[in-house]
Amino acid sequence: MTATPSSEPSVETVDVVVIGTGPGGEDATGRLARAGLDVVAVEARLVGGECPYFGCIPTKMMVRAADALAEARRASTLAGSVNVTPDWAPVARRVRDEATADWDDTAAVERLEKAGARLVRGRGRLVGPGEVVVATPDGERRFRATRGVLLNPGTEPAVPPVEGLADTPYWTNRDAVRATEAPESLTVLGGGAIGCELAQVFARFGTAVEVVEAAPRLIALDEPEASALLAERFAAEGIGVRTGAKVSSVRHDGSGFTLTFEDGTQLTSERLLVAAGRRTDLRALGVATVGIDDTGRTIAVDDRLRAADGVWVIGDVTGKGAFTHVSMYHARIAAADILASDGEGGTERADHHAVPHVTFTDPEIGGVGLTEAAARDAGLNVRTGSTDLAASSRGFVHGPGNEGLVKLVEDADAGVLVGATVAGPAGGEILAVLTLAVQARVPVAELRRMIYAYPTFHRAIESALADLADG
Repeated sequence: MTATPSSEPSVETVDVVVIGTGPGGEDATGRLARAGLDVVAVEARLVGGECPYFGCIPTKMMVRAADALAEARRASTLAGSVNVTPDWAPVARRVRDEATADWDDTAAVERLEKAGARLVRGRGRLVGPGEVVVATPDGERRFRATRGVLLNPGTEPAVPPVEGLADTPYWTNRDAVRATEAPESLTVLGGGAIGCELAQVFARFGTAVEVVEAAPRLIALDEPEASALLAERFAAEGIGVRTGAKVSSVRHDGSGFTLTFEDGTQLTSERLLVAAGRRTDLRALGVATVGIDDTGRTIAVDDRLRAADGVWVIGDVTGKGAFTHVSMYHARIAAADILASDGEGGTERADHHAVPHVTFTDPEIGGVGLTEAAARDAGLNVRTGSTDLAASSRGFVHGPGNEGLVKLVEDADAGVLVGATVAGPAGGEILAVLTLAVQARVPVAELRRMIYAYPTFHRAIESALADLADG
């Protein structure tokens, strides 16, 4: 009797399989491989993920260029006359050559291999405990991970179910960073961090920009005072903003886009940028095969980033903050837990009470911990304090472009800050001391005893603390 050849791919046994090599996945892979484990990293796109190629790094280069134009335009009130002629070519060149190496991940792949890991190009999915199948261009490969599987799937741009939208040549952030010229007009669908950053960038290069946001305000997850400040700046720069706007359909006629709203009004533009959130396809990841719910938007993890027996999950999909710094933080904890040999796991536990974030608009807006509304929803006895950054000594010296604020949120019963927001020049940098205060639960009384250098923007924290006491 002749045996029938099996169509199943042979199984390769390794210590760990890492699915997704965004910043956290890449970092964890390197840590595990350098520790001597046999690690296979699976990546369908670029090693390094969204951040170095389509997110943090290239977009901040774009922001830097746009800010330079804005500062040049302010020079007439400070230092004489300046003629500004925007040119997108240096921006495109810098993004292509310096930030992304023309969207080539060779250097990142070499880092992984130097650490001792192996890279498999393809889409990985769980098919059972410790079992991973990777769909590669050359067929499927199957791996058995004896120590565990680390998931770092990241997210991709979400496309809202608006009639006609999917059939149009809309942009996402991935297309915007590849732009070789600034369009004449641009509609941005989404008023969150990504949408607002890119809206201001293109507007400063001469693009007529309109931001469309379904929520009642821009950057709706931040403090309303920060939203109002940003809306004022957008208005001053000629950026249109439509909040509470519901789009019913989108069409493209070959030369431009037309958005039709539920009230029947329309908006036309050369380009349409969709920045309406991010998503992960949990079903395609096969998490249900290891007992993880695949019907939600995120995966629940414990304080060691464990989601199931032998499965660790890090980054955006945990719902703890869709930021590179969170993913890298998770990578350290998860890798240590995987490496622990005493059966008790790693000693560090994830703590998300002081996660910072920064929106790199002008004014730059940083936040950490809870907003006032979130703190009240949590049942805390809330006290707030705030100050106008422009009214500070450094704000006075700075002059044009000094709009900003510092807002503090205190748990009055505990006497510690549980949240803070800073908006203004270098808002994300000023936030650092407040992040430390929230993380370490430094008593507000101790913050009041500190000496704050003069004249700095961060000295405005002292004024916000004084307002907190008066409240």
